[in-house]
Amino acid sequence: MTTVSEAEKAGTAAQAVDEVTLTIEKHVATVVIDRQHVLNAVDGTAQARLNEIWAQLEQDSSIRAVVITGAGTRAFCVGADMSASAVDKTGLEYWAGLDPNGFGGLSLRTSLDIPVIARVNGYALGGGMEIVLGADIVVASEDARFGLTEPRVGRLALDGGIHQLVRRIPHTQAMGMLLTGRKADATEMQSMGLVNEVVPADELDTAVQRWVEQILACAPTSVRAVKQMVTQTGHLTAKEARGLRLPALMAALDSEDSAEGVRAFQEKRPPAWPGR
Repeated sequence: MTTVSEAEKAGTAAQAVDEVTLTIEKHVATVVIDRQHVLNAVDGTAQARLNEIWAQLEQDSSIRAVVITGAGTRAFCVGADMSASAVDKTGLEYWAGLDPNGFGGLSLRTSLDIPVIARVNGYALGGGMEIVLGADIVVASEDARFGLTEPRVGRLALDGGIHQLVRRIPHTQAMGMLLTGRKADATEMQSMGLVNEVVPADELDTAVQRWVEQILACAPTSVRAVKQMVTQTGHLTAKEARGLRLPALMAALDSEDSAEGVRAFQEKRPPAWPGR
C-alpha cells in the first residue's frame, strides 16, 4: 500500500467516478480500476469488488484472457487508499486482516487458471505493484513507474510484494528496491525481467492486443493447463511437478482442442478451438 495525499483527492472528489468495471468481449475480460481521484488506489469496497470479479471469471470457462488496468493515464494503481479508517489501523491490525487472495484479490491468488495481462499505464506502486506481481504478462507504457514504497510510510508490502519480488527478479535487484522503497521506470523493470514489453503510451493498447491475440491463438485447454501447472507446482521439483495429475492438465490431454490441433496441423489450416 502507499499514501494518496489529500491534495490529490481535492477538486475532483465531488464528481469522481468510483468503481471497478468488468467487460467481456470475444472471450477476453477487461478489468478497470476507475478511481482516478485517488490515482486508482483501492479501498475496501474496490477490494471486495475485485474479489467478486475474479471469482466470477474463475467459474466462466469461456474466458480465455484477462487484462487488468487503471483508468486514465496517470496511474495503474498506487496501492491502498489511505483513508482515515485505514490509517487508524495499526500495522499488526492490518496484517491480521489480510485478504488470503492478496492485494486486489489477485497478488496471491492461486485459483485463477486464466492468463492475466497487466496493462500498466502509469504509477504501479505499493499494492498496485503487487497486482502486477500477480499477473502473468506485463505490458507497460514508457512513463510507467513501479515500486514497493511502503517503507517510506512506515509500512510493509505484506500482500506478496516482498516475497514475490525476490522470486521474480534477481536478488540484489529486488533488495535494492525493497530496502529503499525507490521507484523504477518501465525500461529498468524490463531489464530486470519483470516487464515483458515497454511501448510509448499511445501504443499501449495495440501492444496489449497483440499479446491477447497470441494467447487466443493457442488451445484454451492447453493455456489453462499451463497456468494451473505453474501456479500449483511452484513448491515442487520439476520431476515432482511433471507427475502431478492436476484437473486442467488431465482435461487438456483428453480434450477436443487436442484433437483439433492435430487435425488443423495436418490439414495446414488455422485451428478452430472448441475450448473443451
